[in-house]
Amino acid sequence: MKTKLFALALATGLFLNSCSSSDDPTPAPTPATGEITGPITANKTYAFGNYTLKGIVKINAGVTVTFEAGSTITIDKATGDNALVVLKDGKLITKGTADQPVVFTEKSKVPGSWGGIIMYGDAPAKVAGGGTTSTSEDGNNISYGGTNATHNSGSLAYTRVEYAGSKLADGAKENNGFTFYSVGSGTTLDHLVSYKGADDGYEFFGGTVSLTNSISYGNYDDSFDWQDGWQGQANTNWYAYQVDKGNYGMEIEASSNDNAFFPKVTNITLKRAAGTVTEEQKEIQLDAIQFKKEGNGDYSNIVIDGYVSQTTPTAFNGGVLQILDKVTYDHQVAGGKIKLNNVKITNSPITFISGQATFTLSAASFLPATNWSTSTTATGATLTPGAWATVDGVNLIK
Repeated sequence: MKTKLFALALATGLFLNSCSSSDDPTPAPTPATGEITGPITANKTYAFGNYTLKGIVKINAGVTVTFEAGSTITIDKATGDNALVVLKDGKLITKGTADQPVVFTEKSKVPGSWGGIIMYGDAPAKVAGGGTTSTSEDGNNISYGGTNATHNSGSLAYTRVEYAGSKLADGAKENNGFTFYSVGSGTTLDHLVSYKGADDGYEFFGGTVSLTNSISYGNYDDSFDWQDGWQGQANTNWYAYQVDKGNYGMEIEASSNDNAFFPKVTNITLKRAAGTVTEEQKEIQLDAIQFKKEGNGDYSNIVIDGYVSQTTPTAFNGGVLQILDKVTYDHQVAGGKIKLNNVKITNSPITFISGQATFTLSAASFLPATNWSTSTTATGATLTPGAWATVDGVNLIK
């Protein structure tokens, strides 16, 4: 009897209909909308959605702001100065994923249209003149430099900043895609993209935070830049692609402070597309890596491609590695505090460039041999493509 009832149910579709609801796809959530203005004075979570950000939005001390995966935050330069600023002891958390990144973009898609993400922490800095504090050059005029090396300013994951680099207020220079002032090692920076900004992709002013699995693409100034004694130790998988306009792949300095600390970065790829020119012809900056003002560090598994000399409008040598000044040469190169190992060089005819006639840079300058070595098998950065690294259908990992 039970067999007959089961057959009848199948014949009438009753059994299938009663089970089919579990197979229905879950409807896509409706994106939230809204305008983000500041200051933000209480904890706030922005659900998956499409938002607009207006003004210089500051996250106050003691406040945590969270963006859920897949959210897009759009800025319009026509509204004036715009940026997202995390003040010291505030926190920004972005919960992007490879398939659903959190994206900060700008309506006009013109590089230099807003100030990007600016984060302040409480980690140490060593600034020009040997001091431990200074005032930010981002237009906010905020003091930075602290005492807590493990300070936590939040967690940025699978997050892309597009078309940043705008000068804010009376700031001394343009801002970057991501700017970090004294940010501590308790902060997570992972799978970030700085895309087509008018200044640096990433810039560190002191601090101890590390950057992992990240891309700097098409930024007008340097792909990666730091000063004021930044000393992140767990950096890995940095990928830079310079196209159309760009300066150094990495600009490394320590604000003229001879020092025993240094950053450490493994797995680096620096690529420069054919025809790329420097940002301003009055200051030719063509090299993959430049050290100056006592900059140093430990770098390994590096791929460098496409760094060539400029022929127009004026001829100027460009290459793989430049040491700008003799003090940096004497203290950091000869002192054994610059290490570059397992370096693969292609399409870059000149390896060493001396920034002054008072010294000659060569492989022998880096003795012992553990401070400089080349390789044909270096792999550089290893990153997995996906929506997080795709803009307008173009994969950023070349």
